[in-house]
Amino acid sequence: MDQPRHVPVLLDRVLELFAPALHGKPAIVVDTTLGMGGHSDALLSAHPELTLIGLDRDPQAIEMAGKRLARHGDRVHLVNVTYDHIDEAVEDLGFSKVDGVLMDLGVSSLQLDEEERGFAYSKDAPLDMRMSKGTGMTAADVLNTYGHGDLARILSTYGEERFAGKIASAVLREREKEPFTNSGRLVELLYAVVPAASRRTGGHPAKRTFQALRIEVNGELESLRLALPAALGVLGIGGRIVVESYQSLEDRMVKQALAELAKSKTPPGLPVELPGHGPEVKLLTKGAELANEQEIEDNPRAAPVRLRAAERIGAPR
Repeated sequence: MDQPRHVPVLLDRVLELFAPALHGKPAIVVDTTLGMGGHSDALLSAHPELTLIGLDRDPQAIEMAGKRLARHGDRVHLVNVTYDHIDEAVEDLGFSKVDGVLMDLGVSSLQLDEEERGFAYSKDAPLDMRMSKGTGMTAADVLNTYGHGDLARILSTYGEERFAGKIASAVLREREKEPFTNSGRLVELLYAVVPAASRRTGGHPAKRTFQALRIEVNGELESLRLALPAALGVLGIGGRIVVESYQSLEDRMVKQALAELAKSKTPPGLPVELPGHGPEVKLLTKGAELANEQEIEDNPRAAPVRLRAAERIGAPR
């Protein structure tokens, strides 16, 4: 079997958060972003009675994680689907509720490490960025066909790029000469457009643009918007959800979704909680937890992580 090429982010903390919901009993966890299967492998090893449902939109991830997890036998069920279909995947396997949901968002190590996927701006590669290879538009399609307004909008909204308008104008000028095909040319353009002063304080000039293109190509925020209520809907009482986000837009959505369910809906001033109006979840983290210096040193991809977790304490309203 190929050796795993990644280190699961905040693995010890993820195991710690799930343990009370899984320990010493038959339990079900859904890993909604299976990737290389590192978190799933550790959970299955830690809990011998655990059944794992692994979801991933990338068929290659399903294949490679399947090899890694094969030693766990029939305790593993893998489904090639986007995570906003978590409720359908759970139901199709004959389950009604689960004890844990893990959402490790962002780009998997498998995708980052394969140059031809075009996710990394550090190497010249085709501008693809599709998490499901061969399906849908590519990053090159976005750059070569979007109008100035739409291009500037996604760069500003999804990349939080201050120079979105200038970058969009430069892209339109350059694509008139020749369509964009590879990342190297886009990176050169960004170095030319993003002011040096901003580069010194804001990191690599391509970081925000590549993030925006990836989110647009894969519909990531829309999938997450649908996935969060679906994931919380399949979580049984006492079950736990753990979410690892890697950029502020995702983390904000997760924070808002969990905070809303942690609120009581009983009108202020009443002496008792009205039936069916209590909080649905209890927050298990105070704000977002970050990786410590040692974790980042061991695994640089953990640097931007923001972890949030909650436990279901009330039935969905």
